[in-house]
Amino acid sequence: MPYDIAIIGAGPAGLSLTRRLKSSGLSIALIDKQNVTSLQNPPADGRDIALTHLSVKLLKLLDAWRRIPGEDVSPLRRAQVVHLGHFKRGLVESLVAPRRITEVTFPIEHEDGSVETYKGFRVLHNRVLGPGKGGIRYHLGVNREEVVALATLMTWKCALLGIPFGGAKGGVCCDSKQLSETELRRITRRFITELGDMIGPNTDIPAPDMYTNEQTMAWVYDTYDVLHPGRNNLPVVTGKPLDIGGSLGRAEATGRGVMYATERFLQKGGVPGLSSLENASVVVQGFGQVGNTAAHLFTEKGATVIAISDSSGGIFSLKGIDLAAAETYKKEHGSVVGLPNTTSITNEDLLLLPCDILIPAALGNQITRANASKVQAKLVVEAANGPTTVGADDILT
Repeated sequence: MPYDIAIIGAGPAGLSLTRRLKSSGLSIALIDKQNVTSLQNPPADGRDIALTHLSVKLLKLLDAWRRIPGEDVSPLRRAQVVHLGHFKRGLVESLVAPRRITEVTFPIEHEDGSVETYKGFRVLHNRVLGPGKGGIRYHLGVNREEVVALATLMTWKCALLGIPFGGAKGGVCCDSKQLSETELRRITRRFITELGDMIGPNTDIPAPDMYTNEQTMAWVYDTYDVLHPGRNNLPVVTGKPLDIGGSLGRAEATGRGVMYATERFLQKGGVPGLSSLENASVVVQGFGQVGNTAAHLFTEKGATVIAISDSSGGIFSLKGIDLAAAETYKKEHGSVVGLPNTTSITNEDLLLLPCDILIPAALGNQITRANASKVQAKLVVEAANGPTTVGADDILT
């Protein structure tokens, strides 16, 4: 079929570009495919693991989804744009690749005297609208591809909402739960030292993310400040403690956003028979900063949180979870599992509990084609990064 522009690559850049150009009346062809045999343990339909929810919807809108063989699709590796003179050649391509990718390795001495080498990443995807903006995460799953993808998403999140920042992301591959505060401080200071001028108030501004918090950001700030004396370096990082320029309400902002979005969706009639959070039954996977905050705020609105979980497992009670007791128990025992007057369940089973609202607030790819048909929630509210796969989305919607 004739088209004005062909975008090869249905990644975040290609998708956002397609949506913007489609609204202008241009004829777009969006294509993303690769032989699935190169993937490890692929599902029956390779399209599920290759494309985001938005890409699938766009491909269906363009009547291209049915023409892409399910066994011939894999994750985006490269995006290219073919255009017919509507833009200056090279302009669109400049929006595809990250501005820079910084990868560092550094040794850290543990408190027991042993030395371990850690790998860290910082990706600045785009800074057209302002300094790059994105969190720093400490997790064993941190790798180059993940950080690039998350940095890219930050570009489009900021652009679509009109926030004057670009996209960035960073992280260190480590098991933060097995590290002491002293060791985490050493990792943070060395990581920031290695990054040097790759971050800064006018270039790339970090923030808290998975398994980092305001204390981590305080270490980021004072390390950068030592390396760059004589300047106002407070803007180098957000999510700092209040006493060094942090913002009131920052710690609970994501969880509060989850609550506001859910309330608005219900008010607009998104779930028949459920117009508010009053008396709604809620299940929360993940009891970290986002999940914990969301659970408390939903409770304040009259909902009953019947199940929560952390990385070790979950707990369930039809009468509702005592969130304060759960927090205390987790601090004392390292997990919410085992809280008196609750039933212990796995994270997998927690997703399948009958409830009004399910909030995945932990890791990505939790609801898949394999378990989506068993999800009994009336509404799934995604609080994590990509907790639902494309195959699951097709089933849930």
